[in-house]
Formats: sequence, structure tokens, C-alpha cells
Amino acid sequence: MSHKSTEKNPKVSATSAIWGCAIGMLGVCIPLVAITESGIILPLLVILGAAGGTTAVWFAPDKRQLQEANLTQTVKVLEERVMNLETIYTSLPDSTEPFSLPNTEDHL
Repeated sequence: MSHKSTEKNPKVSATSAIWGCAIGMLGVCIPLVAITESGIILPLLVILGAAGGTTAVWFAPDKRQLQEANLTQTVKVLEERVMNLETIYTSLPDSTEPFSLPNTEDHL
């Protein structure tokens, strides 16, 4: 059973994909190292690459938080505008007569 916070977190799924590929590459590197006798350089590069990719994923700014902050700011601005409109509407005098539109001949 996994937690809900990790199920939908894209950073966790990206990290698992990075390390899944790295484990596969390490599985291929081990026979290559034995055949070529190149030493630990190839597996070390695989591990360093996976670690670098993981740090890049986790230190990248969270786009979802930025979008939520922008959405919150937009909602606050809209609430202020609605409150201003309510204030303007309640301060208008009560009038049962409809507003008359200006005559178009007056403007010519």
C-alpha cells in the first residue's frame, strides 16, 4: 500500500524511472566491464548520471505550486472586484425608472 502523496507526485515517478533505467544500464555494464577490463569507469558514470538526473528533478521548481499560487492570487483579485461592485451597487439610489439611453441624433 502506497501513500496518496507519492502516488501522484511526478518527482517520485521521474526518480523511479531514472533509477530503473540506471539499474538496467548497470546490468549491461557489468558484463562489459568484465569483457573489456575497463574498470569501474562505466558503472561509475551510470551512477553519477542517475544521481545528477535525480538532483535535477528534485531541485527543479514545482510548477504545480506556482500555478496554485497564481490561481490563489487571481481568486483574491476577483473577490475584491466583486466586493467593490457590491459596494457600488448598494450605494446607488433606488430608482424604479429605467435608465434612458441617449438619442443617437444628439451625437451627429
